[in-house]
Amino acid sequence: MRTEDVIEDRTKDDLGGEPFAADCRARLAFEVIANRWDSVVVYVLGERAPMRPRALLDRIGGLSPKVLNETLRRLEYNGLVERRRYAEAPPRVDYTLTEAGTALIGPIRALGAWAAVHGDAVLEAQDRHRAGRS
Repeated sequence: MRTEDVIEDRTKDDLGGEPFAADCRARLAFEVIANRWDSVVVYVLGERAPMRPRALLDRIGGLSPKVLNETLRRLEYNGLVERRRYAEAPPRVDYTLTEAGTALIGPIRALGAWAAVHGDAVLEAQDRHRAGRS
């Protein structure tokens, strides 16, 4: 069964509580993708994995090694990436997506498509709101 079919079947069922209540699984999904860097790292690893931290920093840009390290640890904690250590000198580490991480690529792309269509309208609304407060 395809991941999309499983997702559709599960969304028809109870997700573990009242919709968007503290125990709702949909809320868990929003928490996982809400962090700006988590989604970016998952997307980049989906393009080309495995990747070493330096390669991730070069590809993404705009984030510090410390923030990348925190992001990778959070993604590993959530079961979205797998860290591989190699017994070499000097030590080498790379990261790849798990099945759960790979399944997030579709929703992340859908959000990107939404932003491409509606991003200008959102930015215009923000500008109007700021102008109205001035």
